[in-house]
Amino acid sequence: MTQVIRSSAELREKVAGWKRSGMFVGVVPTMGALHDGHLSLVREARRQSDRVIVTIFVNPMQFNNADDLTKYPRDEGHDLALLESEGVDVLFAPEVTEVYPGGFATKVSVAGVSEPLEGAFRPGHFDGVATVVAKLFGMTQAGRAFFGEKDWQQLQVVRRLVEDLNIPVKIIGCPTIRETDGLAMSSRNVRLSTAERAAAPALHRILQAAAATLRAGAPARETLLAAEAEILEAGFREVDYLDLRSVEGLRPLGHATEPARLLVAAWIGDVRLIDNIAV
Repeated sequence: MTQVIRSSAELREKVAGWKRSGMFVGVVPTMGALHDGHLSLVREARRQSDRVIVTIFVNPMQFNNADDLTKYPRDEGHDLALLESEGVDVLFAPEVTEVYPGGFATKVSVAGVSEPLEGAFRPGHFDGVATVVAKLFGMTQAGRAFFGEKDWQQLQVVRRLVEDLNIPVKIIGCPTIRETDGLAMSSRNVRLSTAERAAAPALHRILQAAAATLRAGAPARETLLAAEAEILEAGFREVDYLDLRSVEGLRPLGHATEPARLLVAAWIGDVRLIDNIAV
């Protein structure tokens, strides 16, 4: 039975007892609306930990658009049933006032890796991510934390945060989980219309083709311009970015001459999808 805890003090007491018994604690931070991508993180946490905490908190600090925050899907009952089926020990689902009590005045900002790509299109987003992740690490006291690689830039921000602030938690990146047609699993996918859902997998197919071209030595600029045109032709209305970046540090690359990631954010209807693959 998964225990639901909403108080950080109660959670810390529970975790302290586990640790006194020599147990290793893993955490999977989420915003809920759980799908198989999240559950793959839970299974990896289960494999590497004696006790597993999943956090569900729709973090208002990381939303630039109030409408997007309002529309974000929430179904704690369904999420809890999924977590119980996976043998999760604790669901930590705090209220906003528990995470950001009255007078809260601290912001964590990670320079460098947070600035391009998502950072450029969603100002302040990664400050919200870094702040809430730092808080969740303090609240859960877990030794390992599990994040999906679909949010590649977020993963790099969290790794930088932990290293810079000497937070004693190991960050584990886990592979992106996809639908059978290649679309990266996301809580936002439920907002796609039937026609948009049919068109959306083109994003991954075009990324794969562009990555193959880049691996063959083609220059990034021409390859990415052609791929962006294909994305728009496939039914997407706008591409925020499509870029080749170094795995470490997210430096822009003109050619795939070192380990790299091809990252994209594109709008289909009123839904913004992100994806990335290794090059």
